[in-house]
Amino acid sequence: AGCGAICHDAGMKVLHVIPSLSAVHGGPTRALALMERALSGLGVQVETVTSDDDGPGRRSGKPCGVPLAENGVTRRYFHKRVDFYKASPAMGRWLVCHVRDYDLLHIHALFSYSSMAAARAARRAGVPYLIRPLGTLNRYGVSQRRPWLKRASLALLEGPALRAAAAVHFTSVDEQREAEALRLPLRGVVIPLGVEAGPPADVALVRAQFAGLADAPYLLYLSRLDPKKNLEGLLEAFSRLPSEWSAVRLLVAGSGEAGYVAALQDQATGLGLADRVIWAGHLEGELKASALAGALAFVLPSFSENFGIAAAEALMAGLPCVLGHGVAIAGEVVESGAGLAVTPDAASIVAALTTVLADPQGRNQMAAAAKALAQRAYSAETMGERLVALYQQILKR
Repeated sequence: AGCGAICHDAGMKVLHVIPSLSAVHGGPTRALALMERALSGLGVQVETVTSDDDGPGRRSGKPCGVPLAENGVTRRYFHKRVDFYKASPAMGRWLVCHVRDYDLLHIHALFSYSSMAAARAARRAGVPYLIRPLGTLNRYGVSQRRPWLKRASLALLEGPALRAAAAVHFTSVDEQREAEALRLPLRGVVIPLGVEAGPPADVALVRAQFAGLADAPYLLYLSRLDPKKNLEGLLEAFSRLPSEWSAVRLLVAGSGEAGYVAALQDQATGLGLADRVIWAGHLEGELKASALAGALAFVLPSFSENFGIAAAEALMAGLPCVLGHGVAIAGEVVESGAGLAVTPDAASIVAALTTVLADPQGRNQMAAAAKALAQRAYSAETMGERLVALYQQILKR
């Protein structure tokens, strides 16, 4: 399509813009893929624009600048010139020319080239857009990694983009509350992310893959390996569990920067956990489903999560959850009886893990509440319907 009129004759046409769809970024990539499928299933014409980023210093090798059929939608990848803000001038030029081909833009993330290029192109073309900040406006997000640059960028770039957005899509009430504390004029809307319920999983699969599990009971950490996830606190807590739980293993499923992962593994060895912590790396598909199905509980003691899609997946799998207070859905999990919330210190994590391990009946009750909460609040269908209603409201305005 060229620089033409907005298409109305074949249903609502929405363009999603996200800095990267690499699996190394974990939750944001999985959430966008599910959003594509949910919206397509409701008759929305979905296309996605992103860079060819595959982590620092790496590119995905995807053909750039051409439409690709992926995940049931059309995706376009553009060359990432530098890692900083994943800048892609080719993407910017394409957006300027083609933004009018869409009824609405759904922009994911802030403090990135793609987000600002898309917002600027949409404003100039008179096309409405909404922004999903991905937790970048949380206290933790604003204060970590170049906070001085983020403050300047927020005043000059992100602030105007947020003010002009038809809506700012938050995925939890806590995320919205923290963002509004910045006193930025914006139109906030809360729509939680969705997760899919998979088919029954083979619990033996993950044990066959990782011999260290043997037939031992295990706790599951499943997320990126990143400092904000507070794995250091979890490892310290795991080493302090009472001796009666010495047979319990910790399955750490996720990938991260090599140096950081090595430091975590060194910490585990220093704590005497070399045989009790299994480093599984990134898990997908049947192996991931097996890990979820066989665990006693899910643990994510993060300092900050704007939603916590890995936690929502664990809830959908019927796992009791031990979550850091910084995980945005932790309050709902506790309120529904699906798990416990902890402060990021080891003592609090130890207390919660001991409670879960020591009470099989209570654990079963949490598991049932977890499944019910996920089906009620975090299903893909619910998310898709809420997004379509928001899009329609914006277009009517």
